[in-house]
Amino acid sequence: MNKVTVLGSLNVDSILRFKRFPKPGETLPLTGKSVAGGGKGANQAIAAARAGAQTTFIGKVGQDQEGTFMVQQLTESGVDDRFVQHSDAAATGSAFILLDASSENRILIDGGTNQLVTAEDVEQAQSVIADSTFLIAQFETPIAATQRGFELARAAKQKTILNPAPATDAVPAELLAVTDLIVPNETETETLTGVHITDEASMVAGAQKLQALGVANVIITVGSKGAFWMRGGEHGFVPAFKVDAVDTTAAGDTFIGALSSVLQPDFSNLAEAVRFANRASSLAVQKLGAQPSIPTQAEIVAADQTK
Repeated sequence: MNKVTVLGSLNVDSILRFKRFPKPGETLPLTGKSVAGGGKGANQAIAAARAGAQTTFIGKVGQDQEGTFMVQQLTESGVDDRFVQHSDAAATGSAFILLDASSENRILIDGGTNQLVTAEDVEQAQSVIADSTFLIAQFETPIAATQRGFELARAAKQKTILNPAPATDAVPAELLAVTDLIVPNETETETLTGVHITDEASMVAGAQKLQALGVANVIITVGSKGAFWMRGGEHGFVPAFKVDAVDTTAAGDTFIGALSSVLQPDFSNLAEAVRFANRASSLAVQKLGAQPSIPTQAEIVAADQTK
């Protein structure tokens, strides 16, 4: 069983549904609204835990009902919450997900306590990082905290997975130097490398540029098309499973969490792990909400056996 530690965000998601996005100055009625647990970090941790990994979370929530709710979402999925701190300096993070009838989403985020996570907070979890198969992080918490976590993982000879989202072109070279696997989507790849992703040739070019920045292993996710992988000089493309999507909000996070649950620390089964992650993601997009949509290991295996 892989041991996965996730450093990242916890957000309470407010999901607003409507037929189409309003034009400037236009008022439209909602067709529905709901609240669910979210945050890229929490989504990835829950996906890893439900897919079978022993999972621990490092993050911060407010001293409020939303914080209590978010910790409950973690623990109910079997995620160890020992390193989730409660702060009275800000409110728990929140996100507002705008979802139209075609399942296209736009997301607005208030980082709240996610922005208060420090390198010192991460150092308190040094022992669990040193015992983890993988440490995963994203960019919804401060990069300085992520860099410190990755340095601790590298010192302990454990592997790191970076999801560079939301996209930024200000990724320190020092962070990439201690990143073992990077998992951007096509937009994030272009932001990091300047390569516009249109086909497999451009994926190869983008991945090679990421390798030149110091990351040996690369996965570029391309939504409903699938995912491209590169390990050393080897590469391939794993098509997505075709399904009718309802809500794509947690698709990428489910992919990364599920991937970490089955990936070998030497990345020797990268292609097979990508396929497993694709299957998990295909199940997540068929349900509404981020964390409520994330499948269990049994559901992923059953889907593979029946389709």
